[in-house]
Amino acid sequence: MSASVSAPAGERADARTASSRTAPSSTPTVRRALSRSRFWLIAAAGVVVIAGLSVLFAGGLGSTGTPLGASEPGPAGSQALVEVLRQRGVEVVEAAGYEDAAAAASAGTTLLVYDPEQYLDAGRITALAAQTEHLVLVNPGFGYLQALTPQTGFGGVSDDELLDAQCRLPAAQKAESIRVRGSDASGEDSSYRTDDPGAVECFPGGPGTFSLLQLPTAAGDLTILGSTRVLSNDGIADAGNAALALNLLGGTQTLVWYLPAITDVAATGDPSLGELTPGWVTPVLALAGIVAIAAAIWRGRRLGPLVIENLPVTVRARETMEGRARLYARSSSRLRALDALRIGALGRLGGLLGLPPSASAEEVSDASAALTGRHPAEVRELLLDGVPAGDAALLDYSGRLAELETAVRRAIDQTGRMDV
Repeated sequence: MSASVSAPAGERADARTASSRTAPSSTPTVRRALSRSRFWLIAAAGVVVIAGLSVLFAGGLGSTGTPLGASEPGPAGSQALVEVLRQRGVEVVEAAGYEDAAAAASAGTTLLVYDPEQYLDAGRITALAAQTEHLVLVNPGFGYLQALTPQTGFGGVSDDELLDAQCRLPAAQKAESIRVRGSDASGEDSSYRTDDPGAVECFPGGPGTFSLLQLPTAAGDLTILGSTRVLSNDGIADAGNAALALNLLGGTQTLVWYLPAITDVAATGDPSLGELTPGWVTPVLALAGIVAIAAAIWRGRRLGPLVIENLPVTVRARETMEGRARLYARSSSRLRALDALRIGALGRLGGLLGLPPSASAEEVSDASAALTGRHPAEVRELLLDGVPAGDAALLDYSGRLAELETAVRRAIDQTGRMDV
């Protein structure tokens, strides 16, 4: 007995084990979860990669430092020159803004201004020039030239890297020569020409063009230096760059070092939304828009070709006709309703007259008039040209169309009996 009972029990256990192995599992697997989240994982990875590249490029671009920054040790900065000037007893004041520069600049001081973006307007740069004895503009733009010395303009870029002084300016004579560009073409280099008879022109780079000009002003003098490499850490040791920079900027006890920023732009109204928005908002919004478009394309519904399906119900022709008639009556579309009646009448008349389906309405009208003996103009007015003036006229046209069909059918019957 015990053997006969245990055998079926073992078989049932084996059957349960086999069924549990073959039955599909409803628990989501890791592979299935990753497959469903593939797009979002790729999108997140793309965001991380873009952010990393942005940080990398921003770091690489910023490694050269602020151009001509007084405390910037990078190749484009001017910390080396500023430290040497301070060791020689010159007080170098770094102006944090226009107000600081205007407060520090006075008679007996030298003011250096480097503003490649031309943040200062004509009024502000003119005010600084009026209260400064020695104003040094480094690679000034067209707006500064027009405001301070309209007789001076751009002379292009010199083809030579090394320029000789060839002038009577003491700072230039001590330098003898300067290097305006390096082998890597770093720094900014411009030359200028002037018609001012009192100008001192130094370091010629071409016919009538110079890399340094010094012009007299009401407060003292204005010096225009076209090369930033002369003052930068990367180029200060080239040729006579150091001698020119030290003698040009170290002639007074105080040197005001001023690099205008966007905060120095004269306020003309309330700030715009773009000015108040942090700089990181625009790239983040652009990236979010790209991700949204990609998600819409990936998960969006794809419409296939149109599928023609039979209606679930059959609509009687009379109901369709009455429904269209009510729509025409509600919108007072008498001519459209008459056109529908005419189209039907022309089709039936063409069939009665034995005309091909390609026959025009004029051919059907002329054939109907010839068969019934009516005037062609009367039949054409009925089938083509007439316009109903009201509901009564529309009903009259409908009756006349039915009467014309009856006349054509009667004429055909009579012609057939006569032929027989």
